[in-house]
Amino acid sequence: MKKFLIINAALTMLLLTACKKNFLDRQPQDAYSNSSLWTSASDATAALNGVYNGEYDSYSAANGNGWADGTNVIYFDCLSDNAYSQYGWEGFQAFGNGSITPTVTGYYAANLWNYTTIQKCNFFLANVGPTPMDTALKAQMIAQVRFIRAYRYHLMSQLYGGVPLVTTALTTAEADASVRTSKDSITRFVLSELTAAIPELATSYTGTDVGHITKGAATALKARVELYAGDYAACLADCQSVMGMGYSLYPNYTDLFRVAHENNQEVILDVQYVDNPSANSTYVYAVMPSNSSGGYASICPLQSLVDNYEMTNGKIITDPASGYDPASPYTNRDPRLAATILYPGEAFLQPGSTSPTYYDPLSASSPDNYASGNNTSPTGYIVKKFTSNLNDFPNLFQSGLNSILIRYAEILLSYAECKIELGQIDASVYNAINLVRGRVGMPAVDQAVYNSQSALRTLIRRERRTEFAMEGLRWFDIQRWQIGPQVMPGAVFGAWMGTVDPATGKYTITGSNLPSVETRQFTSKNYLWPVPQAEININNKLTQNPGF
Repeated sequence: MKKFLIINAALTMLLLTACKKNFLDRQPQDAYSNSSLWTSASDATAALNGVYNGEYDSYSAANGNGWADGTNVIYFDCLSDNAYSQYGWEGFQAFGNGSITPTVTGYYAANLWNYTTIQKCNFFLANVGPTPMDTALKAQMIAQVRFIRAYRYHLMSQLYGGVPLVTTALTTAEADASVRTSKDSITRFVLSELTAAIPELATSYTGTDVGHITKGAATALKARVELYAGDYAACLADCQSVMGMGYSLYPNYTDLFRVAHENNQEVILDVQYVDNPSANSTYVYAVMPSNSSGGYASICPLQSLVDNYEMTNGKIITDPASGYDPASPYTNRDPRLAATILYPGEAFLQPGSTSPTYYDPLSASSPDNYASGNNTSPTGYIVKKFTSNLNDFPNLFQSGLNSILIRYAEILLSYAECKIELGQIDASVYNAINLVRGRVGMPAVDQAVYNSQSALRTLIRRERRTEFAMEGLRWFDIQRWQIGPQVMPGAVFGAWMGTVDPATGKYTITGSNLPSVETRQFTSKNYLWPVPQAEININNKLTQNPGF
């Protein structure tokens, strides 16, 4: 991570050494610390940097993942009706199609039942107290660490439900006897930690501290946790608090996700990646582009997502008055479609080029042909949101682009959703939604059409899916709205068969959708992930989720 890579050798050994016997047995060996460390503010700073550096195993270390993992965030859309993960070994395909079992793991997904960062947080909090340093600075550091621990617990509880709640370093025997704490209890703990952290945190940072946890980040995460828990009144209050902190929408939706515009006024919380390719390597964005651009096309958007985008007149494509033309399906659509997804016939810049080419996943001779099996998308769609200009990346595999976790648009739409669910429908609801829509030139909400709680609920759910596509939020919305059986099962498809004119990009549809990439199943058990069997084998006190 930017600014957090310099950790002294003693702290590196201290905070990254871990016994591999048990997922909870990650505590550092504190004999070293008691004699040599925690003697100054610089020691505490080095330890804090170690917490921010986060997960550190053979895979994530190579990719520079920190306390939150940008790779996993973008893959979460493959758990939903937004996208398909075409490589089973990455771990997300089985979660998306409902075939996951406790013994199935994957290269990326396998590290999500993970206590490495939590144990680092516990170690920091247990040892920083006696450190001679400025009291206010120490309190601020403690608040940052409590936030990071709360974030990790929130994420794990959303995926697995109840997980062991550990707030101190454990012995091996204690780790082997740990039991799951209920999801409700985990949520209460997370909210309590965030509530305690918020008053101690800074509103912003400068210089080498940019990227540290702020008051806005903690309040925004608290709002998200409350929204997911259905506590709309509490979420509304926290959204209102964030709305008074000076954040605003970045004016250009496409540029919001580019390296040159990192840390802008819309970003509330992100994972910071290093600028220097020699110091850090991340595959986060290399998985998105297609073969001709040097990528893997790992995350493949689905037709279901494309169909979600409104027309530029604000009508959905199934509305007879929308003007939607099935023969020209991408014309006059919400601009966020072209900003998010590379579709057949769309112009884009290849790395190192100043002249656009037209994306062609359909021609047999194209290096991006959907059926080639050579790092091309079988749905015919590519994620564009984070790689809109490939010239931003001298090396896709060492991109340095930060991963945004929470941005101001989420606060605005969460505010609107809470007001809708509470039956408090007033001008501020429409204003919040219109700010998000207006940023891309979409028309204001038609209040004659969206004039009831039910109609507005439909609108806000579509708006969230559109605004945050490929940002890892859709699955958690499906989970909390309990709409899995309606949106997840069945065959999933990509673009339509056709041709792309290489000179003009004209897309001519000649047939039906490309072949289905998979048939998904979904039952109530799929709202949670199974506890990894490897962990239960180590600790038989752990219980499995229902249905697994």
